[in-house]
Amino acid sequence: MFASSLDILNLVISICLVAITIFLCFALYYFASSMRKIHLVAKKVEQGVAKAEEFVEVARAKLKNSSAYFMILGELAKKAMEFLQEKRNSKKAGDKKK
Repeated sequence: MFASSLDILNLVISICLVAITIFLCFALYYFASSMRKIHLVAKKVEQGVAKAEEFVEVARAKLKNSSAYFMILGELAKKAMEFLQEKRNSKKAGDKKK
């Protein structure tokens, strides 16, 4: 079957090349699988960041709108206090005339 030691060497080299090829195929498969998982994780993180940015924008808009309402309510309270003070002053002036 084997005529010389060169035939045995060629057989061993071919077996080693097949083993290396199989190992490289498995390594490439696991590398591609890992990259896919990393891509999915990155995608989820990106979606989470987008949701957080959206939440911050909504909160900022709500705070901006509420601050405008607080200014209006502050002005209303100020006018109401002035009105009550004028009523009290006019009432005291009316009591002094009697």
